[in-house]
Amino acid sequence: MTDADLYELLGVRRDASDDELKRAYRSKARAHHPDTNQDDSDSGEHFKEISLAYEILSDPERRARYDRYGHAGVFGAAAAGQGGGDPFATGGLGDLFDAFFNGMGGAQAGRGRRAGPVPGPDAEMMIELTFREAVFGVQRQVDVTTPVHCDTCEGTGARPGTSVVRCQECQGAGELRRVRQSILGQVITAVPCPRCQGSGQSIEAPCVDCRGDGRRSESRTLTVDIPGGVDDGSTLRLAGHGPAGFRGGPNGALFVHLSVARDDVFQRSGVDLHATVHVPMALAALGGSIPFDTLDDTRDLTIAVGTQSGSVLALKGLGVPKLRGRGRGDLYVHMQVDTPTDLDDGQRELLSALAQARGEDLGEVPHGEGLFSKLRSALS
Repeated sequence: MTDADLYELLGVRRDASDDELKRAYRSKARAHHPDTNQDDSDSGEHFKEISLAYEILSDPERRARYDRYGHAGVFGAAAAGQGGGDPFATGGLGDLFDAFFNGMGGAQAGRGRRAGPVPGPDAEMMIELTFREAVFGVQRQVDVTTPVHCDTCEGTGARPGTSVVRCQECQGAGELRRVRQSILGQVITAVPCPRCQGSGQSIEAPCVDCRGDGRRSESRTLTVDIPGGVDDGSTLRLAGHGPAGFRGGPNGALFVHLSVARDDVFQRSGVDLHATVHVPMALAALGGSIPFDTLDDTRDLTIAVGTQSGSVLALKGLGVPKLRGRGRGDLYVHMQVDTPTDLDDGQRELLSALAQARGEDLGEVPHGEGLFSKLRSALS
């Protein structure tokens, strides 16, 4: 047993209140819980240490003995017969799980690794889509090369006519237990058995085709149904279409990442689409209609009299299908009124006459004198 200070383990002062102890424990326990630190082999040991520290310090009698006698007051002879034994042998840790994690992970704290076929890993791939394919959905044929179950041995890894036996290294448990010393005494950790790779089974006569692995690499063609409404960066999970598991284990999943090309006309915002249509100046002033190609068909857009740049026309139900619901979004058409820049003299004179009739002051016209300019100069 080391002399690690229980207050330092929780990161609190020696005069910390019960509430301060509880807050400190919750913070430390969440940070070092084995379920959230599966890649850290020491997290389980540290979690036990801080849990034990809290259990002792949250008990007024045991805290008093610890403050007076130190570790000997709760772990040594001074604690004998006074409930100072190892709390992990009496179920104290399970109570702490229930109190602070609502049972999360508590039911699994003492559960060993289940021997049996190991599931295959997941795989991933990328599919590129056009904008229209993403909106309306599409079926794609894709070629993938992944491990599949060996037909010769039917995925067992054993030569036909033979069978698998219990692994002698782990005695069929699928894991090996290791014992280490800590301030709590002996800490037991478990790792997958390297001989059977966690399956708990051993093969005396390996299959000649797959060499005991139960898998072989194969290229195959999959049909991927891509639903309408997916967006750039969406991912589809195809359960059971990934690599086969070791020695008959179930297939992993295939994750299909989608890349959607940009469109020259439409921009997407959720389930809605936006597009810009150019309206001639005269049409905007007089009103009328103009054809516009939506993703579905060609529509005649009604241009109201006096339409201004920035006006928006909403076309209901012509947007993107809703992935998690019925119906579609809307299409919003933004009007941009085009001002002509290449007028000839006659057109400029007509516009000048219109401006004069409307009482608009044009100031100096820098494009030379036309017929109306000459008449106006002669009458002035």
